[in-house]
Amino acid sequence: MARKAAAKPAQSNVPEFTKEQELEAFREMLLIRRFEEKAGQMYGMGLIGGFCHLYIGQEAVVTGITMASKKGEDAQITGYRDHGHMLVMGLDPKGVMAELTGRRGGLSKGKGGSMHMFSNEHRFYGGNGIVGAQVSLGTGLAFASKYRGDNTVSISYFGDGASNQGQVYESFNMAKLWNLPAVYIIENNRYGMGTSVERASGQPNLSRRGEGFDIPGEQVDGMDVRLVHDAAKRAIEHARSGKGPYILEMLTYRYRGHSMSDPAKYRSKDEVATMRAERDPIEQVKNRILEKRYGTEESLKEIENEIRAIVTEAADFATSDPEPDASELYTDIYAA
Repeated sequence: MARKAAAKPAQSNVPEFTKEQELEAFREMLLIRRFEEKAGQMYGMGLIGGFCHLYIGQEAVVTGITMASKKGEDAQITGYRDHGHMLVMGLDPKGVMAELTGRRGGLSKGKGGSMHMFSNEHRFYGGNGIVGAQVSLGTGLAFASKYRGDNTVSISYFGDGASNQGQVYESFNMAKLWNLPAVYIIENNRYGMGTSVERASGQPNLSRRGEGFDIPGEQVDGMDVRLVHDAAKRAIEHARSGKGPYILEMLTYRYRGHSMSDPAKYRSKDEVATMRAERDPIEQVKNRILEKRYGTEESLKEIENEIRAIVTEAADFATSDPEPDASELYTDIYAA
């Protein structure tokens, strides 16, 4: 029996975006979508090896949160579904794609691949292949922020599957005990690999996972970038003002399988089609732009063409850039 599409929490007084915010959100989410579609194509052609986890459908989450943060100052860390996070934080699409194809110009010199990319300059710390490990690391980033007194916030993303890992709760306890400036984002895309959240969690309302540690949390419609942005502003301000950690559960949805090797037969085609037709985050923004006359079909088509050109350039670079020299096997192994 087919499951219903992800329910969205009750909405009241939905915040409105300005023209500039709507256009920024449209551009950022469209870049993620087209980049991920191209990455999927290149994986199918054998140009990307190993694992590859796409962010298609979840674009509103990282876009809204990053728009609400201090870009380049607040730290962000996530798991292996990380390409979208890097793009929104301003990392070069050519460097991201080249890392996927294992080339010298990749963000990790072609040695990390899809799961292991970072940029200290942009305050993005991965890209982590171990399920839930980023939560402990993100808590450490929050500790560093408080220790240094630099007034920044650490934002850690993890999925509904990772929310059941033990180190997550150890991190929650420490973050509350020390009142760290940590924001925890649970990207609940309804399936931990192939298992629905209802089958894996005794309490499927994941925003309540911090109650035992006195950490506030809330559920958010993760398919509406305005609601994501609004909730993120509250959570980030809470953490930055010295009130300690905050949990946001983003109810979102991935259109593709868990990874490129997942045929996703555990859900119906109708479920996915319904989400695409009724809840797509990019189409929502596009429709508002047209309705409010913030843009026209022609102006949005120009943005589409610009984005496609950026992605094409990234793909061309990622297939023509040389592979790392064999000597790179012995570099960056230890940090002095």
